[in-house]
This record gives sequence, structure tokens and C-alpha cells, in this order.
Amino acid sequence: MNEVIKQLMEHRSIRKFTDVPLDQSTVKLLVEAAQHASTSSFVQAYSIIGVTDPDIKHELSLIGTQNFIEHNGHLFVFVADFKRHQLLSERAGLDAQPFIGATERFIVGTVDASLAAQNLAVAAESMGLGICYVGGLRNDMAKVIELLKLPEFTYPLFGMVAGYPAQQGSKKERLPFDHVYHENRYVIDGDYMQQIEDYDRSIAEYYRTRTAGERVDTWSQQMVGKVRGNAREEIDSTVKRQGFLSQK
Repeated sequence: MNEVIKQLMEHRSIRKFTDVPLDQSTVKLLVEAAQHASTSSFVQAYSIIGVTDPDIKHELSLIGTQNFIEHNGHLFVFVADFKRHQLLSERAGLDAQPFIGATERFIVGTVDASLAAQNLAVAAESMGLGICYVGGLRNDMAKVIELLKLPEFTYPLFGMVAGYPAQQGSKKERLPFDHVYHENRYVIDGDYMQQIEDYDRSIAEYYRTRTAGERVDTWSQQMVGKVRGNAREEIDSTVKRQGFLSQK
């Protein structure tokens, strides 16, 4: 196992940081690393907002309901972005709405931004920094758009906090290999649910050990809880107001 793979295998989310901010050269290097991720057809359909204003970070922490959104070395917000493509089309006398409003563009923007984010995460961890993705910003996507002054043809996907860790964090076991990797066709065999039950026992033990017995829920229980809920239903209307998912 080489050092890159070892680093990837050791990933853990960090939720407590020292109060040392990332300097500008580090931020620039991380963003440049993000920019070298793969991008669909060279579209580069994303932007990254670095949030340093304490008031904005505080407001975002209220949306994401996590203290570390406010207290970290640097907060990045990843945005799917077709605004530049709309402006280029306008300059050429074209209507970009049918292009941007197609479902394919929604997928491209989401994937491009996510690939860039993972490049940034790997780069940060290679420098000894800790990171944590912040999907909680989608709790109120419209408010994030307002706070960050995001124009039409953009939408915020998630944040990422980065900084110097003030705690080690812990590594969660992932799903069994055979549940994730299928060869030639999707396979659900007789051991499928048994493997989930075995995995649930491992996750319950992880939580029990980490919380001194205060938490013992399983992965299955967490997923069923998510299925029961209908969180963030307003996202559909928000992204449509931003100019996406408007075409068949």
C-alpha cells in the first residue's frame, strides 16, 4: 500500500480545530489542487466561496447547526456554477436557459463541484490538515444563496471546513466490499442482508465505544430513519428558481 492510498484509508472527519486560520498561500494552493480535478467536457461548472467574515460564518453555523462551521481554519462553500456560461451565451446572442435548465447540467454541476471538493480534501489531509464536509448548509439553501449573494444559475451544494485539528477524530468502518463492488451485473445474493446485520453490529460497537455506551444505534436504523423523513423538500423549488431543472 503506497502513501497516497494509506492516507485515503485513514480519512476521518474533524469537527474541532485550533483557532489558527489558514494563510492565503495555503488557501490558494488548496483551491488550485481542487481545480485540477476531472471536469465534465472541460465545463468547470463550479465556484468555491471562501468564507472569512465572522458574521457570515455565524449565520451559516446556525443553518448547518454545527459549531465547527464557525470555528475552524477556513470555510469553503462549493457551488455548482453555470453563471459564467450564461454570460458567455448572452455575449454570443444565445439563450442559455434551455441548456442550463436541463437535468444533465444539474448533474454536471453537482459532479464537477464534488470532484473538485474531494481533490481539495485529499490535498488538505496530505498537508496535515483536518477537514469535514458540511451538508447541513442545505438545511436552508435559499438562505445560503442570500448570505453569499449567489446569482442565478448557481446553487450551493455543501461546505467544507479545514484547519489544524484540535482532536484526532475517529475512523468509521465502511460497508462491506461486496455491497459496493459488483462485477458485470448488480448482485443481491443470499448473504446480502446477513452482511448488513454483521456491519450493523460493527457500527453499534463503534458508537458504544466512542460514547461510553450512550449511543448504540446501527447503520440500518439510521438509514430507515432517513427514509421515514422528508427533509429539505424546499431544495427542489430553490434550484428551479436559480434556473435549473426547468427543462424536460
